[in-house]
Amino acid sequence: MSPSAAPQPLPRPHTAVIGLGAMGLPMARHLAAHLPLSVYDIAAERRALIASAGGTDASSPAEAARNADVVLLAVRDQSQVDGALFGENGAAETLRAGSTVILTSTVGPDAARATAERLAELGVLTVDAPVSGGPVRAGNGDLLIVVGAEDKALDLARPVLDLLASTLTVVGPRPGDGQALKAINQLLAGVHIAAAGEAIALARGLGLDPATVVESLRHGAAGSFMFGDRGPRMVETYESDVAPEVKSRLDIFVKDMGIVTGIARDAHVPVPLAAAAEQLYLLGERAGLAAHDDSSVVTVLSPKSAHSPAGEVR
Repeated sequence: MSPSAAPQPLPRPHTAVIGLGAMGLPMARHLAAHLPLSVYDIAAERRALIASAGGTDASSPAEAARNADVVLLAVRDQSQVDGALFGENGAAETLRAGSTVILTSTVGPDAARATAERLAELGVLTVDAPVSGGPVRAGNGDLLIVVGAEDKALDLARPVLDLLASTLTVVGPRPGDGQALKAINQLLAGVHIAAAGEAIALARGLGLDPATVVESLRHGAAGSFMFGDRGPRMVETYESDVAPEVKSRLDIFVKDMGIVTGIARDAHVPVPLAAAAEQLYLLGERAGLAAHDDSSVVTVLSPKSAHSPAGEVR
């Protein structure tokens, strides 16, 4: 018998991560332990964190992408996607034909398709791969990632995606398909956070202890992941003079619920609950909460100085 073939080493594509925010930083830190990595962010201190973990600090998106097989974008919105790729010193200046861009940002189907078309003109492939799960799970490689991409692009991106995802769902063969499913995810998440805020606001209005309400309901039929996760942070908003740690900015849901209601309108599908939640986040933004944790939206419904019907400050 011939000896069995030695196992082939896993591919280790040189990867660039552009955007080291709440999700990009833990993703980059996790990837740095497994792949040759270069990173760019406008904040030098964030780049330094990844450099200390084994990555390479780049001075621009173009420099980060210069030798990259895969470029992962983890920026906030389509404006930042355009700047990182096609702006001055953008990654498109140095991307090689045959390389792959992974778009992890939530930007909507039309924007993802438009980006893929511009990159295709350069011979660059696009994997539409918006992520969910939060910073902790990002740092543990435990994300939910939904993908829209042709097979060739997905094969090239797999070594990176498999390091980041515990659940990877291929929705369809086109950029934009992943964004469509992510929009449905954000519809549910945004409505659940808004509902959690209403429940806690009502509890305060009825003179109940919000912490007791959250702990009582989070494990029952009325509970949800968002209620169990955001509920305690909403309670913390009232119990402390210091705002809760920002794990997900409120203005992210202004953007994402806008995407949800926009594509629903284009599809002629009514989404009244999503539309109501969108207005609540817009009210929070108008109240100066844009950069606060999204759990702070509860204070739009029940300000910290609100009184119960009995007149007791809660």
